[in-house]
Parts: sequence; structure tokens; C-alpha cells
Amino acid sequence: MGSLETGIPLKRNNLFRSFSSVRTERHPFSQRPRSRFSRFLLFKKLDYLQWICTVAVFLFFVVLFQMFLPGSVEKSGNSSLQDNVEVSSGDFKFLKEMGVLDFGEDIRFEPSKLLDKFQREAREAILYSPAFNRTKQRFPYRKPQLAMVFADLLVDSQKLLMVTVAAALQEIGYEFQVYSLEDGPVHDVWRTIGIPVTIIQAFDKTGIVVDWLNYDGILVNSFEARGVFSCFVQEPFKSLPLIWTIHERSLATRSRKYISSGRIDLLNDWKRIFNRSSVVVFPNYILPMIYSTFDVGNFFVIPGTPAEAWEADTVMALHKDNLRVKMGYELEDAVIAIVGSQFMYRGLWLEHAIILQALLPVLSDFPLDNNSNSNLKIVVLSGDSTSNYGVVFEEIAINLTYPSGIVKHKAIDVDADNILSTADLVIYGSFLEEQSFPEVLMKAMCFEKPIIAPDLSMIRKYVDDRVNGYLFPKENPKFLTQVIRQVFSNGKLSSLAHNIASIGRSTARNLMVSETVEGYASLLVNVLKLPSEVAPPKDVAEMPLNFKEKWQWHLFEALSNSTYINCTLRSYTFLDKFEQQWNNAPKDRPLSADDGPFLYSIWEEEKNIEIANARKRKEEEELKDRSDQSHGTWEEVYRSAKRADRSKQDLHERDEGELERTGQPLSIYEPYFGEGTWPFLHLSSLYRGIGLLKLDEMSYYIQSHMYTWTGYLQSTKGRRPGAEDIDASARLPLLDNPYYRDILGEYGAFFAIANRIDRVHKNAWIGFQSWRATARKVCFC
Repeated sequence: MGSLETGIPLKRNNLFRSFSSVRTERHPFSQRPRSRFSRFLLFKKLDYLQWICTVAVFLFFVVLFQMFLPGSVEKSGNSSLQDNVEVSSGDFKFLKEMGVLDFGEDIRFEPSKLLDKFQREAREAILYSPAFNRTKQRFPYRKPQLAMVFADLLVDSQKLLMVTVAAALQEIGYEFQVYSLEDGPVHDVWRTIGIPVTIIQAFDKTGIVVDWLNYDGILVNSFEARGVFSCFVQEPFKSLPLIWTIHERSLATRSRKYISSGRIDLLNDWKRIFNRSSVVVFPNYILPMIYSTFDVGNFFVIPGTPAEAWEADTVMALHKDNLRVKMGYELEDAVIAIVGSQFMYRGLWLEHAIILQALLPVLSDFPLDNNSNSNLKIVVLSGDSTSNYGVVFEEIAINLTYPSGIVKHKAIDVDADNILSTADLVIYGSFLEEQSFPEVLMKAMCFEKPIIAPDLSMIRKYVDDRVNGYLFPKENPKFLTQVIRQVFSNGKLSSLAHNIASIGRSTARNLMVSETVEGYASLLVNVLKLPSEVAPPKDVAEMPLNFKEKWQWHLFEALSNSTYINCTLRSYTFLDKFEQQWNNAPKDRPLSADDGPFLYSIWEEEKNIEIANARKRKEEEELKDRSDQSHGTWEEVYRSAKRADRSKQDLHERDEGELERTGQPLSIYEPYFGEGTWPFLHLSSLYRGIGLLKLDEMSYYIQSHMYTWTGYLQSTKGRRPGAEDIDASARLPLLDNPYYRDILGEYGAFFAIANRIDRVHKNAWIGFQSWRATARKVCFC
């Protein structure tokens, strides 16, 4: 086990036996036994000085932790955080190194998988470009075609963003078509910028009848448009580049409820939609983190949205009266709001405490009311309604000797808009270098409030000191006291502060427009794989500047009187409705690992049945070819058709269609690929489908968990259930090879019918019509 000198403790019994033997040898006569702890110290031969130093260091860190722990600060009137703790940048560094607190430096989102994919595809594009590969030449005669899909055309900030992006991308060579599940006032806005709009029905019996192959890429907006994903998860549309933009938080919040309640089936269904998207785009860097449950490596951030300016305008329009009185403030009060990063890290409270410490000297600059209370009111806007952040700041305010009632805490998920709209000054109290401009600071500027923020690089990029805001050095928070005294004069905002707030509002209303437009342009270049007949778009540098400087506010001015829409409430309403439909829909038992042998046995049985039926059909056809057969009378044909139907179970109800085609001189065959084309196929006896895609239903079922075995048996090899479709690969085995199937395309159906044509159709005339002809609303006859 080891000796006593190694510092490794022995087991209790062994230790006792070792001590007993030593005591017997050294003290043969009976003596009073020492205590167990004293014997341990004696025979360990420990250095007592080392013990004393260890205890002293331990007590030092206990005192240090108690000093900085908000919930453990004693309510002593003689001690204060200002007197005991003087925090500087060196103290921050010390606390980081000791691991006592973290200040969020490791909170970053990097789409590494997606960026690696873009870089790899860019290298391949250069390698196979015409400069290196002369066999690949481009003959462009059309522009890139993009489809934009919306759940509705109601007036909100997301429509403003996408209208701005589409108008800008049109200038560099893209063409758009808008599809929406519901109509709305924004319909006229799209037509104003020259983009046609089509209203589609997501839950029609025949499905969504849109030929998505006409487009080089699809842009879906909001998870409320998930009804169209039923098309994109099926062939031939499942390989189309699809960019899904998500602005709402409600699905991420609801996903935690799914996990806690065990709704894994519902969670997996949403994951399947996320997995289908080529890229999922978010407007800020916190959304991909809270949506991490659905992350499959395709998350991307394009910063910039007019949502904050839109919400600020809406709040000011709804509360034209004096909101300060409703919030409990007097007209003479000076309200200062302290906000912080949207990320909650352990050191955020200390950063806010430093801001409170810097505000303490200016407390005497504000007059007192009739009750000898200061007119200065400080509101710390941070945390959520479920946290104990308010208790922490009550302790901090007491230890900083603030009078009672001056410092209050409000949850950011409840009172953010009301506090920001009533505040006279907004101070950004976080020193975290974020990846994009803080949204809470942007909203404060949109409320036309003067802001004070540390000179972080991302803030310095958009805020000029004493032009559209105030900055103070993050290394010297004490400088904040001087800045606040410049903002207020005799307890009121100075005229300079009012002018700075006005300029700041103009800046914030159109903040990061260029980043958004250029981000979408760059993303499309990386995602789209344009064929040789498509002219590549222009470089984003050739885009006119006026399309990158402002959101298209002027297009929505005529819609300003439209009814206000609470997007958050609407998204939760959609989720409730979707969950209700999901609960009412019939469900099968989910697939588990124990079902593997059972599924394989069913697949083997189905395969053996198909082989036996094929062998039987081949024998019957050989016997039939050896004897002369006459067409016979109508009754004989009918009995023959009924007998063939009973012997060929996989053809289903063929009697009526077979009889109708027997009396017709023409039959038109419609080649198709996959279930996505079924809404375009005809159901009359004149037409007959021929499936070119041979699916591996076993693997598809295991991956999607969406099809039952009944559906599997009815739609074997991608044929429509209940229809008389022909399997092209069964008639022409060459089509089993994906290479030849892709090369031949719909011509493979011609060869499949030409091979043994007399065994399928004995009439004189045969026609072929592509399913895409129906999509274009043209007809063969």
C-alpha cells in the first residue's frame, strides 16, 4: 500500500494494525494510548510550519471570497464596499487568474464546421474553375433565381429586414420570387420593389404545388413557416440549398420544456427540420447558443436587425402619455439605468458594483425632494425574474452606503422596454468584448437616450465619444464619475446630452445595415452551386451605397397604421397550435434499438415475397409467350384483368384503370423522382406514373422515424400508394446505378418502357410528359 512517508493514507484497519505493532515494539510496558490524531501527526513526521502556512492561506482565501461574495456581505453600517475594496483592472486580472470569478472572455460563437466547409468548397471551386479546367465553360443566359418563403405577410421587423436584403441583392444580379402561406399588407411592399408574390396553401390535400427546382436556392424566414419543409425533406427537392433565418427565442425556450417533460419525439421532429437546412442564420450571437440543442454544425450569424428600432418605435407609439408616472417616478427625478451584457457570467455583478461605486460621488449633486430624499434613481436592469439578482444588489447598495430606495433591480425579461423608455441616462456596465454591438444599448439609443459605455472595440466601432454617445476607458472606471457630471447639470440633462441622444437615435435606427446585406451576399456565394447557364452575381462592392446605409423604412411608412403584432406572443401561439396538432395526430411506437432484429426480419420477408412474385410473373410471361393469345371479347379481357389483379398484389386496384386504358388508343407516362413530385402527377386513366428513384426504405425509415411499416409496404420503391405506377428500375436494371440514373434523367423512363413494351402497354400510341410540365401549367394534350 505504501509507507507512511509517502503521504498516501492507508486504510483504517491497516493503519490501526501498523500503529499497534509500533507501540508494542517501542513500549513493551502498558502505557496510556495517545489519540488517533496525535499518533497520525507523530508518525507522519509532518512539518508543523507547513501546516500553519496551509491553514493561513486557506483562511486568507475564505476571507477574500467572503469579501467579494454579494450574498455573504454583512449588513454593517460602518463597513462599505467603497471603504474595503478598491477594484481596478489589476484586481480583475488577479480574480481571473485565481479563478474566483470569470468575466465571459470564453463566451464566443464560432461556426467552425461551416467555415471549414466553405473554405474547402472554395478551394475546390478554384481547382475546377475554367482557368484550371477548360472543359468546364460557362454559358450564362439567366440570373440566379431565389425563392423567399414566409409564414405570412404581416407587418413586422423581419419583413423589413428581408425587404432590405432582397432590394440590395437585386442590384448585384439576383432575382426573387416570394411565397407566403398567408397574405398580408406587406404584399404591396414586395410588388413595389418588383418582386412577384404567390400565396400557397401548406395543408392542401395535394400538398404544396410549387416546382422548387426552378430556383437555385431557398430562403425560409421564421420557424412558423415549417409547413413548407414537408416539400424540402423529399426528393427531388431535398438537395436544394436552403437558408433558414430564425429571429425568435420561443422555440429554444420551449425545447427545454420538451426535454424536461420527455417529449423527445417532438424534439426530434424539430431536429429533423434543422438538419435539412443548409445554413441556419441568426441575427445575433446569443441565439445560436440557446438553440444549441438543435445544432448540427450548420449555425451561422449575420449580425444586424431593425428589431430593436422597430420595438422602440412601437413602445413610444403605444405609450404617448407620461409613462414615468405609471412607473412610480416623479417628473423631477433623474433616472439612470444600468444595463449589461446579454450573457450572464459570474463576474457581471462585480462590474455593475463598480458602476454603482462610480455613481456614489455624484449623489450629492442631485437636489432633495420634500421628504429629504434624493431625486436620483438608479435601476439595475439585469438577470431574469427567477434569479436572486435583486437580493444581491440590495446588499451591494447597502454596503456602498446608498440611501434606501435609490437603487432598485428590475428583471430584463419583464421591464426592459419600460425602464429604457423612462430612463434619462443609460449606462452600459459590462466590460466583455462581445462579437456584435449590444442589442440593449442599441435599443436605448433608439429610445433617444444618452448612453455611457466603456471603450470596447465593438462599441467604439459605432459610437463616437461626445458625438452620438459617451465613452470612458475600461481600465479606469473612476473616469465615469466625471462623464456623469458632464451629462447632468443641476440634476437635469444638459443640452449637449440631448443633442448627443438625438444623433444616437439616428445612428441606431440604421445600425449594421451594411453588415447584414454584405453578410447575406457572402453567404449566398458560399452556399449556392450555380450551374453553367447562370450568370454569377456581381461583387458586393459594386452594390450602390444607398442600399447598404439604411433599412427600407420608407416602404413601410404607408403601413404605419397597421395593427401592432406581438411577434413573441404570435410565435408561442404557433407552437401551442403545432403541439396540439402533433398530439392529435396518430403516432406509432418510436423506433428503439431492440427493434433492430424485428425490422430486419420484416425487410427480409418483404424482399423474399418480391423475389417470389417476380419469379412467378416471369414464368407466367414465358408460358404466355409460347402460346398464341387472341384479344378475345370484352368479357374475356375483363376476366383476364381481374385474374391478373389477384395474382399481382403489388399493383393494388388496377381493374378500372386497366379496363379504361384497354379501350384507349393512347397512354401518357409521367416520369417522376420521389414523393415531392406526387402533387404534380395526374390521377386520370389517361396518365400513368413511372418512378425513376429507387429508395432504400429501410434506412430512410430508421433515419426519419416518420413512416410506418404500412406506408413502407404501400409505397415500395417510391411509388404512390394505391396508384398503378411503374418502377423503372425493375424494368431496366441499369437505372439501379445512381450514375446512369442521373445521366439519363427522364430519358431513363423512355428506355424502361421501350424494354419489353408489349408486356406493359399493347396500344398503338404512347406519350411521355414530364411532371414539371404540370408545374409550368402546360399539358401534353
